[in-house]
Amino acid sequence: MRAVGVDVSPQQLVAARERWGWTPGLQLHQADAISFLREDREGFAAVYSVYGAVWFTDPARLLPAIRERLRPGGRLVFSQRPPVEGCYGCQASYIPRGADEDPLVVKRWDYEPDAWERLLKEHGFSDVSADVLAAPPGNRKTGTLIVRARA
Repeated sequence: MRAVGVDVSPQQLVAARERWGWTPGLQLHQADAISFLREDREGFAAVYSVYGAVWFTDPARLLPAIRERLRPGGRLVFSQRPPVEGCYGCQASYIPRGADEDPLVVKRWDYEPDAWERLLKEHGFSDVSADVLAAPPGNRKTGTLIVRARA
């Protein structure tokens, strides 16, 4: 098995190495997801994005890159926070930094489940489903959007 982790954040990669660095066959790369996918020649049986690249990358650019690298029958599965009602498409997130620094502006793409289903089908995916799972009991109030599709 070849498991590949890709992130633009060096801090996320440090955390991944600390948590899963011992895993046989694991490769971790600091890269932009689209660039990594375009350079990869082996392809993948599955692509997972957990509150990651699919949320923070223009789907018009990322979905074709994923579709191109998924083997026939391969799965794309991703999760992210559901959109805020009325705030769809590209949204800006402001991430606080140090006291002397302006917040970091990060774009994210928020769509309702039916819009994700349409987008994936338009980019050649099949067997598409998108559902919002309710938040577990406790402090969390926001659920999780889970989207699944097949190449």
